[in-house]
Order: sequence, then structure tokens, then C-alpha cells
Amino acid sequence: MNGTTTAPAGVPEGRYGSTGNRAADRKLKVVGTALGVLAIALIAWLGSTYVIQQSKLNGTVVAFQVVSDSQVQVQLSVSKDSGTSGICTIRSQSPDGTVVGQTDVAVPSHGSTFEQVVTIRTTARGTTGELLSCTPTK
Repeated sequence: MNGTTTAPAGVPEGRYGSTGNRAADRKLKVVGTALGVLAIALIAWLGSTYVIQQSKLNGTVVAFQVVSDSQVQVQLSVSKDSGTSGICTIRSQSPDGTVVGQTDVAVPSHGSTFEQVVTIRTTARGTTGELLSCTPTK
């Protein structure tokens, strides 16, 4: 032995998989890239749709007060784009979760904010006043 070592000529046959199918590897890369681009486009579209929808009409219940066994008053506040009108739906529920009253409130198109105290007539004593939705009119 002369003290020198030689590296093996290559990797052992069949140990690390096949490297000869370059056409299949290329197809797999193209399909993977296309699916990745489609997934990113879908996420961007869903995100922009959500942001656009949210910016048109946003309502909140500032406060509510149980007036009697047949009435709940709700203070509704809506922020919106000027020129956008819509409908906000509010409801009241009993302690067991049953809906005892519901009403729609028209939001006018003028201004960028809208506030109103709304009286919900109830069929039994309501213990909540909550906003279900605010939808812009078309």
C-alpha cells in the first residue's frame, strides 16, 4: 500500500433512485409550477373579493337596551363608502337562543357614516341585540 486512497467511481447502482427520466422530471416541474401559480391566483382573488366586500358597508352594534318584554333598542353604527346604500339586519334573542325579533334597517347612500337607534319588536323578552349582516344594494 502506498498511502493514497481513491474515491469510488460513482454512487452504487440503484441506491438513490433513477436519474435517467429527465422528461418525466420536467413535466412534474411544469405541472407543479402551474398548480402553484393557480393556487396563488385563487388566494389573491379570494382576498381581494373579501377586502372589496368589507370596504363597502361595515356595521356594528354600539349598544343595546332591553326596554320591555316586547321591545329591545339597538344603537346601530355603519361606516361605508359615500354613495353606497344598503340594508342591515339586526335581531334579538331570548336567553335560550331563540330569535324573538328581527328587523331590517335601510342605510341611505349619502355620507360615509350612518347611526340610528332602532327599536326591535319582540315576541318575548329579548336579551341581546346583534347585527346579522349589512349588505350593499345593487
